[in-house]
Amino acid sequence: MSKKNNRDEKNFNQAALDYHSVEPKGKIEVIPSKPHSSQRDLSLAYSPGVAIPCLEIERDPKLAYEYTGKGNLVAVISNGTAVLGLGNIGAEASKPVMEGKGLLFKIFADINVFDIEIDETDPDKFIEIVKGIAPTFGGINLEDIKAPEAFYIEQRLKDELNIPLMHDDQHGTAIISGAALLNALEIAGKNIGEVKVVVNGAGAAAIACTKLYLELGLKKENVLMCDSKGVINHHRENLTPEKLDFVAKTELQTLEDALKDADVFIGLSKGNVMTSEMLLSMAANPIVFGLANPDPEIEYELAMETRKDTIMATGRSDYPNQVNNVLGFPYIFRGALDVQATGINEAMKLAAVYAIANLAKEPVPEAVVLAYNLKSLNFSREYFIPKPFDNRLITRVSVAVAKAAMESGIAGKPIENFEDYENALLDRMGRDEKLIRMMQNRARSNPKRVTLGNAEEYNVLKAAQILYEEGIAQPILLGEKKYVQEQMKKYGIELNVPIVDPMGDDQEENRVKYRETLWKLRERKGMNEYKAKRYVRQRDYFGPLMLKHGDTDALIVGFSKNYSSTLKPILKIIEKEKGVDKISSMMMIMTEKKPLFFTDTSINQNPTSEDLVNIARMAEMTVKTFAIEPRIAMLSFENFSGISETSKKVAKAVSILHEKFPKMIVDGEIQPDFALNSDHLSDYPFSKLGTTPANVFVFPNLESANISYKIIRGLKVAQVVGPILMGLKQPVHVLQMRASVDEIVNLATIAVLDAQRRDQD
Repeated sequence: MSKKNNRDEKNFNQAALDYHSVEPKGKIEVIPSKPHSSQRDLSLAYSPGVAIPCLEIERDPKLAYEYTGKGNLVAVISNGTAVLGLGNIGAEASKPVMEGKGLLFKIFADINVFDIEIDETDPDKFIEIVKGIAPTFGGINLEDIKAPEAFYIEQRLKDELNIPLMHDDQHGTAIISGAALLNALEIAGKNIGEVKVVVNGAGAAAIACTKLYLELGLKKENVLMCDSKGVINHHRENLTPEKLDFVAKTELQTLEDALKDADVFIGLSKGNVMTSEMLLSMAANPIVFGLANPDPEIEYELAMETRKDTIMATGRSDYPNQVNNVLGFPYIFRGALDVQATGINEAMKLAAVYAIANLAKEPVPEAVVLAYNLKSLNFSREYFIPKPFDNRLITRVSVAVAKAAMESGIAGKPIENFEDYENALLDRMGRDEKLIRMMQNRARSNPKRVTLGNAEEYNVLKAAQILYEEGIAQPILLGEKKYVQEQMKKYGIELNVPIVDPMGDDQEENRVKYRETLWKLRERKGMNEYKAKRYVRQRDYFGPLMLKHGDTDALIVGFSKNYSSTLKPILKIIEKEKGVDKISSMMMIMTEKKPLFFTDTSINQNPTSEDLVNIARMAEMTVKTFAIEPRIAMLSFENFSGISETSKKVAKAVSILHEKFPKMIVDGEIQPDFALNSDHLSDYPFSKLGTTPANVFVFPNLESANISYKIIRGLKVAQVVGPILMGLKQPVHVLQMRASVDEIVNLATIAVLDAQRRDQD
């Protein structure tokens, strides 16, 4: 392993420990969901008020779904006997994984989770413990339990409990790979009832996958299953009951033998067990699912080089067609919980399979395409499984599962109106809750050089490390080289990226070049050669000049200086975009449900009506680059009355926008709480906002915008990203003073996307 890889692994390992140990420790927490500030609140929450719902539930146990959080609570339960690629590490050591699974349930389907680690390897005792705690939960997700005990444990619990229960290691992989298999076969022009399938691996996932494929139409006589000893054939002895189900009457013994003329290879074993010769021996249009992690059974590049007609999926996100359980389990449980299903049956699993398979054939929304920085995404060899960032999964899969539960007679609370249910699912999650992850994914597809000023600061150095290791950007550190290196050593940050010192001897050639540029730009504005020579030794000028000359793709500055003083050198060097009279800034407020955009938060103190028009137009274009439909509220402290001078100014801006840009969704003057509330908006049927809340807020002056977002930032009730500078020809953004590591990473991510967009213009 190279020094770089050793360093990256060391940094990543430390980052993982830091991530889990920072306060509050772990990855999930319990927060109150009801008011609790007054004595009356507490008396309702606990004694004496709590007795009332207790008695109601005693009378009718089903009312637990009405009066408690049971209906949206899943237990993630493990004994730690088969954790990820770590094996039998024990119950306590498995806790970080179970917390992580809980986090995925919450962020993808808004399902609450308690992680339960049970220190018990005896299957019957384990079952009794789970049964004893089951009344707490609306559903149970079994996780990382070794085979063959996993089969016995799951089956008994399914038989003896009346809530949704699933061992995701088995059925999650089966459902996602089943959907992928149906679509891959369609692309290959083959029928599932006729193809020859080789399954390599005979653990819990392999058994569950193969059983589900049989439900989809695969013929048992066309399956060859291999374990570490080779083909499971009629000569083998001492097989588990699960393996006995897949004994083949054949003389074939090795994986190499089995793959000759096979149509499909399903790998659920270990990396690099399939050779190029084995792949060459398969039938035309071979389907290869290399699902071992982190290394597939055959490397993707090798498979594609060996046979151009290969149709391949892996378990990795950096290759096309990732078989990722997160496409299934959050949404399967969401649908099951919402109808209070008494289990998760085969009909519900098959419904999930077909919903996922069919979604891959639908036109892909722009937001998903942008998330992967692609020009298009269509059903093909490179795309036959939906992407994890596809927000449509929650409606397609959850609805399909809920309907299947109802049709198969195990729904305790059937859904009456599925249109309302779909809207409730979207409102529950927020339609853009994955925006930061999507933006970072786009950045990784074509990372740009981002120069970071104030490189001696810990937050900047740590952000640079994250940007580099995550592949989001190619950071360049701007500062005094010796001091930056001392700070890196002090903070234990190992980072092999360029350090640009404006005073350094190695920058003399650039200083001469930059001096000429600065002098020519400012010679009729009081700049002489002496001043230019002095200024290019300052980072405030050197950074923008790097950008001007194409020596970096984007620039992030600020952190230790106020906004206006940081901005002045930039405006002397970087030109405005065509048609822009005044630049502007915008903050992205990442709320729990969706992002909101505030403008102008940093630059224009008292904009005129015409200025507000330009700000609104720049905001509209910027928000569209995030694949979000801008719905713009022009704010004031009055609603459509125009009495004050401020409201008159805003009303005039709205009038201009309506006349010149009739397709814009914009209206005002309006108060922000009204613009955020559907019921309030319904009082104004003439408004172009309709009854859908606004997501872009144009404030009437700097004071109101700046104060508003800083209150939010100070309260830490939402993640704040920005300020995003709008109106310059090149990507440069100014940090807030003392910006956090996350804020720097997020703004640098936006700078990369900005640079990518300009490449395409």
